[in-house]
Amino acid sequence: MSKHILMIVGDFGEDYETMVPYQALEMVGHRVDTVCPEKDAGDTIKTAIHDFRGDQTYLEERGHDFEINTTFDEIDPAEYDALVVPGGRAPEYLRTYDEVLDAVRHFFEADKPVAAVCHGPQILAAAGVLDGYELTAYPAVRPEVEAAGCSWVDGVTVDRNLVTGQAWPDHSEWLAAFLDLLGTEIETGPPAAADD
Repeated sequence: MSKHILMIVGDFGEDYETMVPYQALEMVGHRVDTVCPEKDAGDTIKTAIHDFRGDQTYLEERGHDFEINTTFDEIDPAEYDALVVPGGRAPEYLRTYDEVLDAVRHFFEADKPVAAVCHGPQILAAAGVLDGYELTAYPAVRPEVEAAGCSWVDGVTVDRNLVTGQAWPDHSEWLAAFLDLLGTEIETGPPAAADD
């Protein structure tokens, strides 16, 4: 059964953590609305590509333009079945918007599925919804989420309505866990015969 999913994005969110979940969730039949404060449907955000090359932190390069398909002021979180919060640098400023925090709180109060990856849990911490949860995030965010009252787990984590991953290398595992939480059934069969 198709779900209606809200994805909160912003400038310099991580490219893979924005585009890959969006495309994967749409591919399996879910409808994903992307929103960003102060941007309208049809506007774009600039993404950033984070690469891990053995340094003390990731390397950041300019990614792609990602189109917003919904206007934040026109959404009603009650009309959505689930929430996705990508990482990157965007969460550090998205968490300063009351409408973002209010939307996040709705999903936790209503016990709806939420997925957050990388720096995405910074928004959850700012919303005050992490107390008592087990989760993971980008390792540099660990002190912040622990201060918000959760327990740190080193790896993709599912706790009640919340699925978390550390970064884009966790995509296959956290997306699978999120699809399971959503009750998504993916039918597979033999490949179609090729025309001779």
